[in-house]
Amino acid sequence: MKLIFACIAFLMFSAVSPGTELHPIVHAETGFLIGASAEGKWLETKDIAKAVRPGLAFRLYGLRREMASTKAGKTESAEEPCPETQVVELVPKPPRGAEIGIASSWNALPRAPRLEEVQTHYTTAVREFLESRGLRDPQVKITQTIRVDLEGDGEEEVLISATNYFAASGRIPSSAPAGSHSLVLLRRVVNGKVVTQLLEGEFYAEAKEFNAPGAYRVAAVLDLNGDGALEVVVAGAYYEGSWTAIYQCTAAEIKKVLSAGCGA
Repeated sequence: MKLIFACIAFLMFSAVSPGTELHPIVHAETGFLIGASAEGKWLETKDIAKAVRPGLAFRLYGLRREMASTKAGKTESAEEPCPETQVVELVPKPPRGAEIGIASSWNALPRAPRLEEVQTHYTTAVREFLESRGLRDPQVKITQTIRVDLEGDGEEEVLISATNYFAASGRIPSSAPAGSHSLVLLRRVVNGKVVTQLLEGEFYAEAKEFNAPGAYRVAAVLDLNGDGALEVVVAGAYYEGSWTAIYQCTAAEIKKVLSAGCGA
């Protein structure tokens, strides 16, 4: 048994070359280790968990501003039902509103997002997207409209979050009614044309029983690898769990590069 654990430890260390400058990323509220950036690459939790040492400093960010800083305590498994999820103890505890912590020397928020009022053309864009996925006459409820220059080229993009599960309480149900949905969309200009693209979400033309649907929102828009471009951090949750995913949005593609979470 000791030999097995020694082999696992070796493999985890060997995934990171000696001298590599790691920049671990954590979810502020839960302490979930999402992964890291290093020398232009994205590294998953399993590859860097052992490298997160007590005392490592994290800069904390909310959606619109940098907040306090904190330091790592111990890092350990969340255990059942999510043994693969690693949790970093953060001391002091991050303040309310902090979304993401990153161990970096650079300012991860060089261009602050601007929140906008819901506008008719955004509602129309969401409705048309949902109709293209088979929903008939969707009832759109936009929860976020965020304008930000992702690439630093002077051209602003718009992130739109919309959720409607027809729950009077506002809670996420365990079943999805027909026509229900939750999604985060990116609206931007590609090759001279305005397009609406999906980052993450789900939508139900027909009702689904006990399928544990998720609700999605933009948690942060940050430069998490130091290249000057901003990644979009999407927070997801369902009735008994939550997760965080990081999306890299280049002109060529939208790609999920890291994610972490836990749920029963």
